[in-house]
Amino acid sequence: MTEREHVRVAVVGSGFGGLGAAVRLRREGITDFVVLERADSVGGTWRDNSYPGCACDVPSHLYSFSFAPNPDWPRAFSGQQHIRAYLEHVTDVFRLRPHIRFGAEVEKMTWNGERLCWDIETRSGSLSADVVVSATGPLSDPRIPDIPGLDSFPGKVFHSARWDHDYDLTGKRVAMVGTGASAIQIVPSVQPRVSRLTLFQRTPPWVLPRVDRAISGAERALHRALPVTARLRRALLWGIRELQVQAFTRHPEELGFVEQLAKRNMARAIKDPALRARLTPDYRIGCKRILLSSDYYPALAQPNVDVVASGLTEVRGSTLVAADGSEAEADAIIFGTGFHVTDMPVAERVVGADGRTLAEAWKGGMEALRGSSVAGFPNWIPIIGPNTGLGNSSMILIIESQLNYLADFLRQMKVLGGRIALDARPAAVEAWNHRVQERMKRTVWSTGGCTSWYLDASGRNTTIWPGTTSEFRRATRRVDLAEYDVLRVTAGQQAEVAA
Repeated sequence: MTEREHVRVAVVGSGFGGLGAAVRLRREGITDFVVLERADSVGGTWRDNSYPGCACDVPSHLYSFSFAPNPDWPRAFSGQQHIRAYLEHVTDVFRLRPHIRFGAEVEKMTWNGERLCWDIETRSGSLSADVVVSATGPLSDPRIPDIPGLDSFPGKVFHSARWDHDYDLTGKRVAMVGTGASAIQIVPSVQPRVSRLTLFQRTPPWVLPRVDRAISGAERALHRALPVTARLRRALLWGIRELQVQAFTRHPEELGFVEQLAKRNMARAIKDPALRARLTPDYRIGCKRILLSSDYYPALAQPNVDVVASGLTEVRGSTLVAADGSEAEADAIIFGTGFHVTDMPVAERVVGADGRTLAEAWKGGMEALRGSSVAGFPNWIPIIGPNTGLGNSSMILIIESQLNYLADFLRQMKVLGGRIALDARPAAVEAWNHRVQERMKRTVWSTGGCTSWYLDASGRNTTIWPGTTSEFRRATRRVDLAEYDVLRVTAGQQAEVAA
């Protein structure tokens, strides 16, 4: 039997989280690591989502790494192709390609209590690692609802994150299911070329204008010549969002003014009172993600668009039936129905110290210490873990905070010396999550009167961080060893907890 390859760190995924972790490992002087990527190129979410109109709703200069500024963003809000190109650029500039293994989808990760490491099975082979950084991301596995009769639909069916570019929508009757961030970008992009577009809307979103513009050549030249100007631009964008978050987390009643702005945005494009009523949410703005678009409402006002204020519940041949009984004919169905966020499929493939999968450990809801450590899963660090999401700012800020935590985690292991592992204490995880959920009670995500993808099956918000990015950065600046059990291997014995 050949000996299994061993590395110090295995990073799973090559989106923002995985590439950021790889850069940070190199900056910490760690070169004995691999990045396991299931696809054939880097980019994560920004590789997979290539639907028409795909773009980011966070300003470009904030939606990039602080250690890899890009002075040449072409627009205030970047499109998918520019963000993907940026991630390819980061991969090359920081010389990450030798560490990346493409086509290496992780099929199973099992904690080895004797050797204090993770045994990893991938589609392209096996290896082991002292530490696993799980950067698979919450938006990696598309969710298509189980709709009776869908299998018998004679036309084309695909999810927004698996767009079929070979299928021509021109002149087709198209059904768009869902009204989230993807749908409001797809609708204006496909509406002009389809014969009929039927939008199935369970819950209308709040939509604010997208204040996008081209960044001039003079601005870009200034950012190249004086990098401090790009840093100031980023700082301003960050500061505005830090101030805004108070309304989401502490004073949801102050969001009424923003609702009025959103209603005025709708009224400018939607003149039909009946359609306006269907498109007006009955919950507080911010409870679900606020969407940005200046062409969504104008597209819905076009004569070839029908808005069905009800979810799709059944498919009968090419006839689609909504919950309110209305019917529509379609040649193609596009699902913009989100992802497995609170039930991540990767959790089924991670087996911890007591033989339980992560999915079993999280059966009652996802929990992690500071979003970064799970009790019973030593040396396994999720990037964008439970309660690290943001409702109004850039996830790159959270990712970089978690990378600080990862770096200190590895430093602490080195200081302690020997073959060791750090396992989050259940009491510490419980105390942290109690604090998070207590803070969650007064936020708009809890009091706003909506159901969103932030909530798990029991209605608990295990997705969003109920504070500012500054607070999260402070909480993850250092690893507190008092919150961990230190596991050591003694000669010829199983790992034991060090006193």
